[in-house]
Amino acid sequence: MKSAKHQRAYRRGRSAEHIAVWWLRLKGYQILGRDVRNPFGEIDIIARRGKLLIFVEVKARRDRHSGLQAVSLGQRRRIDRAAAAWLAARPDLGALDQRFDLVIVAPAGWPHHVKDAWRVDQQDIV
Repeated sequence: MKSAKHQRAYRRGRSAEHIAVWWLRLKGYQILGRDVRNPFGEIDIIARRGKLLIFVEVKARRDRHSGLQAVSLGQRRRIDRAAAAWLAARPDLGALDQRFDLVIVAPAGWPHHVKDAWRVDQQDIV
């Protein structure tokens, strides 16, 4: 059984993802997937807006600053690989431009949406 601390962190993360989905919808994004998992990793939210496909990582943190530093190089690599695998199964979306965003949900204030939070660098993926 998981510890109470782990369970609270999981619930906080799921709640942050729910808030991020609604925030993105309010901004005009169409949500294509949530909590998408494959053998390469996990993507919190996959969204589309026009000709842009966005892979979103959501972080629940005490403040924006710690949220900005919360996505490690290893996490970015896993998300990049998971996104590539997801796209391989969805060739109909392959022609869209792609972006990796971050949504930080902190206790006070609105969610903070960081567009183009990182770029895929082929040598980072390997």
